[in-house]
Amino acid sequence: MTKVVRFHEYGEPDVLRIDDIDVPAPAADEVQIAVRAIGLNRAEVMFRRHAYLQEAEFPSKLGYEAAGIVKALGSSVSEFSQGDAVSVIPTLDMARWGTYGEVINVPARHVVKHPANLSFEQAAASWMQYVTAWGALIEQAKLSAGEFVIVSAASSSVGIAAFQIARSVGATVIATTRTSAKTEGLRKAGAHHVIATAEEDLSARVKEITGGKGARVVFDPIGGPAIAQLAECMSVGGILLEYGALSPDEGPFPQFAVLGKSLTLKGYLYTEIVSEDAVLERAKTFINEGLRSGALDPLISRTFAFDQIQEATYFLESNEQIGKIVVTV
Repeated sequence: MTKVVRFHEYGEPDVLRIDDIDVPAPAADEVQIAVRAIGLNRAEVMFRRHAYLQEAEFPSKLGYEAAGIVKALGSSVSEFSQGDAVSVIPTLDMARWGTYGEVINVPARHVVKHPANLSFEQAAASWMQYVTAWGALIEQAKLSAGEFVIVSAASSSVGIAAFQIARSVGATVIATTRTSAKTEGLRKAGAHHVIATAEEDLSARVKEITGGKGARVVFDPIGGPAIAQLAECMSVGGILLEYGALSPDEGPFPQFAVLGKSLTLKGYLYTEIVSEDAVLERAKTFINEGLRSGALDPLISRTFAFDQIQEATYFLESNEQIGKIVVTV
């Protein structure tokens, strides 16, 4: 029997249970992993709350990220061996391939041999954030040296990953956060500039930082009325990538800014990257090279033990962290 975190109904973190279940042998195209660390993500919170793109079938597993040791291989898997240290690139179905467990099965295309310089905790904290940020900033926006990028809700793990990826190509990062409480932490995490939107005029500060040009790229998980504010901060020909909907409110469409500056407003999903083999391979190459060189360095806010999964999730939902929350197994 294997200990696996599941939930039997939608609700708050206290619906999470540690159940003893039988984990089957891996399917032909799967890798079985003895988990050493698990990375937590806000998508898992939304899934547990019934606010995600996917419906749960109870009792439901959950989880997108993990790292550990290869325990067994499916019959068609040849690129890994028992004993390999590997980490998981989030799949397209967390209920089927949930990572919150001592032993998990994952499709081989979503498993990667991470660089040897990473701990299991760092490896479990890497793939969701870096694939998400790389896909938006590099694959789609083509961010390059000398450009400005606005990263909003910047204290999230994806926000911090965006700092590092932008810096790795020579771009300048403008981070936004609601108050100045996290300003120093965001600067230490890699932001060149930090704007507290509840205390400063966002548009005026961006114009000051960019010499009046505005930022060509915006990476935003909030949406709502903030989109109109962000559009005012953009340069001609800019692109805003919306990868979340943290705001419960709909905002007005910024038609004058969009028309006047020829802006692109694009909804962006992580699944766009992991659904295509060629794109996923480019992501793996870029990220593994960055992790190996140290240009990408996962920032871990706090670690919890496996039996503290409820406490870890409550901390995730507190929004107090800067960086990733990891559970050790």
